[in-house]
Amino acid sequence: MKPRVLLENKQLEVTLTRLCYQLIEVHNDFSNSVIIGLQPRGVFLARRLQVLLEKILKTKIHCGDLDITFYRDDFRKKELKPNKTNIDFIIEDKNVILVDDVLFTGRTIRAGLDAMLAFGRPNDVELLVLVDRRFSRHVPIQAKYIGLIIDSIQTQNVKVEWKESDGKDCVTLIDK
Repeated sequence: MKPRVLLENKQLEVTLTRLCYQLIEVHNDFSNSVIIGLQPRGVFLARRLQVLLEKILKTKIHCGDLDITFYRDDFRKKELKPNKTNIDFIIEDKNVILVDDVLFTGRTIRAGLDAMLAFGRPNDVELLVLVDRRFSRHVPIQAKYIGLIIDSIQTQNVKVEWKESDGKDCVTLIDK
């Protein structure tokens, strides 16, 4: 079956802008809120949101990158390559927006929550994802901010491509 494009260029831009305004409704000027992108692919989304929010709010937004490799429940079973964590701000008593590109089983987010706690105890944690593949959870995780909800089957993959790493912006549903 031919890959199905779910979002590209303008659609993705509109989706990211909508997510930013949803965040602003809850977090106002972000004076007590931070964004943390999960390595590797959530970081691209987090950085895009940071740039858009800073443009809209005309203020600095704290944004970090979190490596979850050694917090994953399958890290001994897979050949995993660690990424870099870059959190140069305090998350203690802050409202944290945890960001990833695709929510599928919830295992990555669970690992992200564990890894994040090594940096302090936040006041609140919310999840933002670009694509929510509902009906496939292994753990009870739910996003508060969602770019796109899709119903997919186990034999399909969601591929998110970013200009920064892949040369183009595109979200595609692919049959394995």
